[in-house]
Order: sequence, then structure tokens, then C-alpha cells
Amino acid sequence: MTTSIDTANSTATPKLNKFEKLKADKDGLLVKQELEQFAQIGWEAVDETDLTHRLKWLGIFFRPVTPGKFMLRLRLPNGVLTGYKARTLAEIIQRYGEDGSADVTTRQNLQLRGILLEDIPDIFRRMHAAGLTSMQSGMDNVRNITGSPVAGLDADELIDTQGLVRKVQDMITNNGDGNPAFTNLPRKFNIAIEGGRDNSIHAEINDIAFVPAYREGVLGFNVLVGGFFSARRCEAAIPLNAWVAPDDSVVELSRAILEVYRDHGLRVNRQKARLMWLIDEWGMERFRLAVEAAYGQPLLTAAPKDEMDWDKRDHIGVHRQKQVGLNYVGLHIPVGRLQATDLFDLARLAEVYGNGELRLTVEQNVIIPNVPDSRLPMLLEEPLLQKFSIAPSALTRSLVSCTGAQFCNFALVETKQRAMALAQALDAELTLTQPVRIHWTGCPNSCGQPQVADIGLMGTKVRKDGKTVEGVDIFMGGKVGKDAHLGEKVQQGIACDDLHEVLRSLLIDNFGAQPCTREIDPGHSPAVVVVD
Repeated sequence: MTTSIDTANSTATPKLNKFEKLKADKDGLLVKQELEQFAQIGWEAVDETDLTHRLKWLGIFFRPVTPGKFMLRLRLPNGVLTGYKARTLAEIIQRYGEDGSADVTTRQNLQLRGILLEDIPDIFRRMHAAGLTSMQSGMDNVRNITGSPVAGLDADELIDTQGLVRKVQDMITNNGDGNPAFTNLPRKFNIAIEGGRDNSIHAEINDIAFVPAYREGVLGFNVLVGGFFSARRCEAAIPLNAWVAPDDSVVELSRAILEVYRDHGLRVNRQKARLMWLIDEWGMERFRLAVEAAYGQPLLTAAPKDEMDWDKRDHIGVHRQKQVGLNYVGLHIPVGRLQATDLFDLARLAEVYGNGELRLTVEQNVIIPNVPDSRLPMLLEEPLLQKFSIAPSALTRSLVSCTGAQFCNFALVETKQRAMALAQALDAELTLTQPVRIHWTGCPNSCGQPQVADIGLMGTKVRKDGKTVEGVDIFMGGKVGKDAHLGEKVQQGIACDDLHEVLRSLLIDNFGAQPCTREIDPGHSPAVVVVD
């Protein structure tokens, strides 16, 4: 059995992998003090470890496939963005022309592309003025904290999670300035807080998930732990057998679990360093006792059941809010890609027709909330809604894709453009009576989350006609919403050139698709549905 390591107190001296060595040599946050110098000397002269690893602690990612053009990952708790912030980000990427873009991620976040290192000090000043941060958004840190994209809007929600999500992020990041207490986790870490009934956060794939539950008539959260995807292993989160009130207890329990993971998580083999590996080694009873000790008081046992009993919603279209006379409008952003002009337009629409707010979803889409009934018809006539439809066709509507080989050096295949082309072609050929969620991920790291999809496609390399070509392994059976569970690999080594016919057959045989008798516009549907 592997010996767990208390990084704070243990006298054991296990062999460190290269990532533990670089963290021991210098905390990633320390490069924050060197940004002005890096900007002056140029990226080629920056220490290689600082360039390729430590800058990620600040959300700055060196991309070998686009050398000199960096990715900047933000932190947007609960996926909430104001028009002013969106405009600030648009101005940042606008300077890079065709190289500049922004991607909505599967954690309700934004990643900016085309960034030059010499501009980072100015970009950080602009972001700070706008109330934006990217601290601790990469490497062995807690990722963007997710919550319901319609928190505070949904008439059927149980708990508005926005304040709690912000408090947890502020605790972890020291209000966005950086917090050395949580910059040396064994691996990356995901936290989600759900306040609604449809599991909009995909609780099962988070290291910590708080899900609404009534305990003895009092509404709070049951706690799940250990969910994760990796190239080595994928596991759904399991119950901690704990319940907390919807107050600062959520913040303190998050802190306690992070401290246990930080101090005892496995660090020798990086492929066995996620939280679930520690739970496996210790057992849930020992892990729960350690969390209680860090929490400072006994944990209440979990409620018998949670309240996530709805099918998953995607929030696309026009929907009534709980506020009388107001609506939220969900726009479909094809594979999450935004240009500077798109961000400018979204900011304008949010301010003209709503209250200046935007929401991001884990399906890589954007919501404009707080649109009065009187302004709704004018919003629906805006040209941007021709590009970002409120009623996209079935396969395009539910499409999710990671970055792919265009920008990511880990990706084995190009994803976003291929995903859109295939979805549009199949939408034009087939009629579906139900949505089918197709997720693309470029490599086994599973950023595109193929295991939660109806059909998941994971990039790989395959042999065809004596040549190595781009291909995919196919996953099926993932379920989201109530009774969520992960899918399994059902086929492997399918060349991307052959994928159209394979997907067509899967859709007909498994999802009731029928060949179209007429062509349709794969980007739009004439129907506009208002859901009360």
C-alpha cells in the first residue's frame, strides 16, 4: 500500500515527481512579482519552468502549438459576467485580430486566446479595475467554481448559490489576490454548488459537490466527494454522508476538505493524485473523520435523499423568471467560441435589453437575464441572434467540444470545427424527436467530458490504409440530471473520416433518428418557445 504523505508535518522523504519538485523549489504564485520583468525580456528568455508551468498559477498558459501566443484562463464564479466585464475582455482580445478569441468552457468560464506575454501587466491592470481575476486557475489549484446558471432567476430553485460560490472562491484565492494556503494541492480540484433541481452543475464529476437536500425539514446541502476525469481513471462522486446548512458552513467545509487533501493527498504518482485515490486508500470512514477534525466539529449525517429530481435543462430559448414580467434568454454559442465583436455585442444586448448581466453555462452557452416583456420582441430581432440562435437544431444545440488541436498541445485531433461540421451535416440529414448530447474531447484528459454525453468522442490516433490518422474512441450511456451516471467506451479506433456514417447509424439505431425528407437549416429553427 502506498504511504500517504502529510506535506505539512511528515518526516518521510519520498521520491518527488517533477511537478512536486518544481512546486517545492518555488511556489507558482511568486511569478506574479516577476511579470513586469517577463514582459520586458520576452517569452523566449523566461525560465522554462516558469514559462511552461508556474505561469499557470496566474492563469497564463504557454501553448507550444502557438508559441508566443498565450491562453489566459479567468475565474468567473457561478458563470456570472457583467456587460462591463465582457467589454473589457473584448478590448483585450480585439488587439490580437484573428488570433484573439474567447472560449466558453465546461466550467462556466472564459479562456482568452492569442495573448502576448508583454501585454500581461497591462491586461492584469485592466482586469483588476473591472473586478476580474485569473489567479489560481491552472495547475494544482481549484478550478472555476460552478453553480446553477439561473441562480436567483429560476422560480423553482431551492437555494440561490451565487453568494456561496463567491465566498468559496474568495476563501480559496484570498479575494482574487492569490492564496498560498491552497496553491500546493496534489492535483487540480473541482467544486460545484447546486441550488436547483436539475443538476445543472454535473455534481457527479466534481471533487466536492453540494446538492440541495432537506434534513429533518430544514433545507441545506448533501455533500458528494471524489468525482473526476483523468487519462488514467474516471469516477463519479460518492456521498460523504454529510449535510450542511446553506451558509458559511459551505465555505468552512470546503476549506476543511481542501486542507485534508493538501496535507494527505498522494503525491508520488501524479496519475494517482486526485482526491478519490486518497479516499480509496483511507476508506470513507477515515477520510470523514479527518475532515471533521479539520472542520472543527462533528458533521451532521446526510439527508436521506437530495432534491435533484428533474431532467437536465440546457436553458436555451426564452424562459420566464420568478421576477414578474422578466425573462432570461439563452443563446446557443456554437462550441463556445466567441470573437471580440461577439463579446461587444453581448455586452450591448445585456445592457440595452437586460440589467447588464450575462450568465455562462457548462454547455458553453450564454444567457441574457432580466429582459422585460416589453423589450423581448426587440431583443429577438437583433442580428446577433441569427448567429447565436435561441432555437438551434437538435444535434447542434447539444454539442460540446474542448479546445482541440488548434490550440492545445495535448489534443490528438482537431475538435471544434470538425464537431460543428458533423453536427450540421447530420442535422440536415436526420430528424430527431429528442435532443442527443454529443461531446468531443481531443485527448484522454476529458476536458470535453465525453463520459457524461449520450455520445462521447475522445480523440486518438488510428491506423487507416497504412497511415496514422486522426480518430476517436466512442463512449455512450452518460446521463445527466437526476440519477446521473457516467457512460462507457463502446467502440474504439474509429477514423474521423469514417465518423459521419458511424454517428448516423448510432443516431438511427439508438436515438430514433429518421432520415429527413427535406433539407433544413441546421443553424436555426423557426420555433420560438416561451416556457412559463
